[in-house]
Amino acid sequence: MSIPASAAAQAYASAARAVATGGSQSNPADSVAQPAGQGFGDVLREAVEAIGQSAQQADQATVAQVAGKADLVDVVTAVTETELAVQTLVTVRDRVISAYQEILRMPI
Repeated sequence: MSIPASAAAQAYASAARAVATGGSQSNPADSVAQPAGQGFGDVLREAVEAIGQSAQQADQATVAQVAGKADLVDVVTAVTETELAVQTLVTVRDRVISAYQEILRMPI
């Protein structure tokens, strides 16, 4: 499955805007302490926000490395973490879509 660069850039910009316009700046460890009433949408929103933050950190590490203030290993690590988070979110999305399609096929 290939994703056009423009679509990826728009998704990144959208995630960055969501974080900048009042998205919660929560630590992933804090989500464990959330009450059980938290819905799937809330969990998904927090995951997207976390990916946005991870991407921003990767961008900052890249800029710091270009300026000679960071090690290349740190940049590669940050980019790899972001890539893994995006792949995980895509996998969850695919499974949700698959489950939805399966529900649609159920006889009423």
